[in-house]
Amino acid sequence: MNRRTLLLGTGAALGAGIIPARHAFAQPATVTGAGATFPRPLYERWSAQARDAGVAQLNYQSIGSGGGINQITARTVDFGASDAPLTQEQLTERKLLQFPTVMGSVVLSANLPGVADQALKLTPEVIADIFLGKITRWRDPKIVELNRDVTIPNMPLSVAYRADGSGTTWVWTTYLSRVSEEWKNGPGAGTSVRWPVGNGARGNEGVSNIIRNSPGTIGYIENAYAVVNRMPTTQIRNKSGNFVRAESPAFIATAAAADWNVPNFQADTIDLAGATVWPITSPTYILLPTDPPADKVAGSQNAMRFFDWAFKNGSEAATRLEYIPLPTGAHDAIRTAWAANVKGPNGQSLWPVS
Repeated sequence: MNRRTLLLGTGAALGAGIIPARHAFAQPATVTGAGATFPRPLYERWSAQARDAGVAQLNYQSIGSGGGINQITARTVDFGASDAPLTQEQLTERKLLQFPTVMGSVVLSANLPGVADQALKLTPEVIADIFLGKITRWRDPKIVELNRDVTIPNMPLSVAYRADGSGTTWVWTTYLSRVSEEWKNGPGAGTSVRWPVGNGARGNEGVSNIIRNSPGTIGYIENAYAVVNRMPTTQIRNKSGNFVRAESPAFIATAAAADWNVPNFQADTIDLAGATVWPITSPTYILLPTDPPADKVAGSQNAMRFFDWAFKNGSEAATRLEYIPLPTGAHDAIRTAWAANVKGPNGQSLWPVS
């Protein structure tokens, strides 16, 4: 699927922090969530569809993975959302269940006048040098050598990055740490790192705005933001040595190469081998309390009802935004995990919801 031909209709809505309700149902189930900006375009679409179907009314605050983890730990929302998976120790300490909803891909977007979408080719080594501050102009010999058939403008190169605690940053810096020893031993991987160069902004929205408004800037964003905002992306050489485009077939190839039979659904999908695999793809996760107090039981059940509906009915919306739906077997395993782990005050299972 060519993302430039999609009729998405969500671009204008991505500047707001909370998904608004468009319709009122007689007795809507209300779900509150907060966290990752990475899946926000999809949760917005699912929210509208579920609301129209009378399933739920979702209020989701796109505040970054770190904020989502903090809010669900404090039990101020029904669920948290994070692109960076929590460890078993963290989940146990916070009494949380972790499960993925879809997979998404992180892409590089570069605002280079005169350079077409996906015309620019970059290798992992060059990407690391850019984010380490070793390459400061676009006509650097390393970039020109990779792009002999592209007219690279002679202009300064600047970097845009996430300034907030971010699962997208965790995905991106984990990739950099795997392809560059210098990055691994320097800034390293995390939801927040000390960036050697560049300008920071909050959320995928903020980074997208810097790139769009600043010629010569390159930055990492979740692919849906590139799709919705029609932002140019680069090709990247993958672990198997092939240049791949930031398009659905490469994302789907990554999902097929992943091992989902792992604890807490923490499938490792970063820098996998495979001829057509996109190297920077990751699941995005929901964090649900395993012990909701009495006044939060309905919220937890509504959250599970909402995501159950999304698993059954939301694949088309996910695909149109170039997220990768999870396999049916993963959906079944998630429902089993809900039934086994999410308990009410009296120890009763809260799933399935009657």
